[in-house]
Amino acid sequence: MPLPGGRDGHRIECDDCLKAPRPWRDGRAALLYQGRARSLILALKHSDRPELARPAAQWMAQAGRGLFRPGMVIAPVPLHWSRLIKRRYNQSALLAQHLGREVGLETCPDLLTRRAKTPVLDGKTAAERAGLLKNAISAHPKRRHRMHGRDVLLVDDVMTSGATLAACTQACISSGANHIFVLVLARVAKDA
Repeated sequence: MPLPGGRDGHRIECDDCLKAPRPWRDGRAALLYQGRARSLILALKHSDRPELARPAAQWMAQAGRGLFRPGMVIAPVPLHWSRLIKRRYNQSALLAQHLGREVGLETCPDLLTRRAKTPVLDGKTAAERAGLLKNAISAHPKRRHRMHGRDVLLVDDVMTSGATLAACTQACISSGANHIFVLVLARVAKDA
């Protein structure tokens, strides 16, 4: 996934993307998950600050300019219902909703569903994350038709290993989606 930067027109690929090809066609991150960006995301995610989603979506719209396609549907990474009750909102769904308004694309907040409650993935390796997410995400049975033959833009707040976005991508492809793109507010950059 290209990282912020590359103002000279060259893409900056992260090491993980160079080592293992991603199942999605293309992706972008608006910010690096560090410093003030990290504080902003934690406030949005855990400190009941949903009003931060609108300006964050504007940054994402700017970062994702090359991803948007006519007829594309935007879908957030889903939360398990038990986590949604605890948090009261899905921060990725808020980002997707504001992004859709910003770029004039349809948003389907429940295109995907998280069938299995997965543990918090912080501190897990990429392989552990992928294992925990296997078969955890699927297309919503009553929304599956909305992605058939269409490009899908998956939206999330933070990408660490890409395992969650990969699981969402597989669910979309299995449901007949055309091409999958990803756009995240921030990307975790590993220390060298």
